[in-house]
Amino acid sequence: MDIISIIAGLLKGTKSLMEFEEQIKILMQKVFTQWVGDVFEELDKTIKQKKLEEGWEYCRSDNRSVQFLFGSVTFKRSLMRDKRGNSHYPLDEWLGLVPHQRYSPLVELKVAELASENTYREVADILKEWTAVSLSHTTVGNMVKHVGKTQAEADKALVEELEIAVSLPEGKKVDYLFSEADGVFVRGLKKKQSMEVHHAILYEGWETNGKRVSLRQPTVIMTTEAIQTFWDEVQAKAANTYSLEKAHVITNSDGGAGYTAERFQTAFSQSEFPVLNQLDTYHVAQAIVRTFGGGKSEIKEQIRKAIRTHDLDQFTLYLDTHESTLTDEKSLKKVKEFRSYILKNWDRIFDWRDKVENVPEGARGLGAMESNQRHISFRMKKRGMHWSKAGAEAMVKVKQGMLNGTLQETYLKHRSRSARKQRSLQQSIRMSQLFKQPVRPSIGVKHGSVSLHSSRSSAMGHLSKILELSF
Repeated sequence: MDIISIIAGLLKGTKSLMEFEEQIKILMQKVFTQWVGDVFEELDKTIKQKKLEEGWEYCRSDNRSVQFLFGSVTFKRSLMRDKRGNSHYPLDEWLGLVPHQRYSPLVELKVAELASENTYREVADILKEWTAVSLSHTTVGNMVKHVGKTQAEADKALVEELEIAVSLPEGKKVDYLFSEADGVFVRGLKKKQSMEVHHAILYEGWETNGKRVSLRQPTVIMTTEAIQTFWDEVQAKAANTYSLEKAHVITNSDGGAGYTAERFQTAFSQSEFPVLNQLDTYHVAQAIVRTFGGGKSEIKEQIRKAIRTHDLDQFTLYLDTHESTLTDEKSLKKVKEFRSYILKNWDRIFDWRDKVENVPEGARGLGAMESNQRHISFRMKKRGMHWSKAGAEAMVKVKQGMLNGTLQETYLKHRSRSARKQRSLQQSIRMSQLFKQPVRPSIGVKHGSVSLHSSRSSAMGHLSKILELSF
């Protein structure tokens, strides 16, 4: 019975279009997983024969199952010994499957991407509902750690390459580069334990689409590692992306521990111009509200104006006058802390557009960090979530890779075949007769009253032509 007849039989034997679609989904999974398994086994035979001719020794055939998005593929492959006596599964190596790998790289990657926006349990439920993949929330967490670790290792390698480089990489030349940095605290597993997610963003300016304004070419760096590791990664990313010798670097932060002007100056030291570092206007506004309360008041407007016009005498006068009216210790303490914070950062309270010549068209004030921090807080702080050190680092690296559009490339980099191995695989497929030999019926699955006993030879014949044309 051919596939068209089987589909027609399913349509006839089901009571609704929804039931028919469910049966088709099952049929497709069973047919394609067995076909892929058969292709793997026949390819293994060709590879085994080639290795035997090279002097390798055949040991035995072992089963293996790998979960793909379209279903679980089970196949046998040959265990062999090379001339030095080392054991190999040549088919696994040629396909890029590592030992004990139960899920395909694409499954692992998609699971990590889903987990960046959903809880691990939600990811498991989504996959079970929409794909042929069934796994536990614990497995989801392990996949996130595995994928995130790959991104973390790539960032570490970038830092190490910069440290041993004789000269700086040749990057993109820009007139202005903007950078902002801050931290977000997330809960650890132990009581009253927390860890800081260090977060920086680099961008080239702004783009306008109607009333919507977005950052141009944003790049993020995130990590829960030590603050020095974070700044090393910022410096490495900037140096490998841009040639900053002639660029004006404008930076923004709250000036807290770990995010000082000196940190930015070191990270972007290749620029021949001094790195401008301004105090984040959001934190200034936040400090005013924390000190003087919400709502409108004359003192708040006076303080804001003095800060905006950078009038230190007026600022001191207004704050002294207000302080003289207070009697309770709590309010006095707030004013004292506010005064200390503003005076400590007085030289950093400015609008960068007043400090440079030839301000670029469409230039705006800085302050992108708070909205970008939501990428972290929405996923890692909701519903009282707690994180292990490894889990938190993996999650922020997955988020970083997704935001930068590098996660898939980074994760699959070491899973892709080399050009030499790809040519060898193509040659083996050309040599293989698996698509031309008569074969056994491949499926024996019943769907209601319909029995599927379709020979795969016709389908394999079509596949053979497609593959030969492709290669």
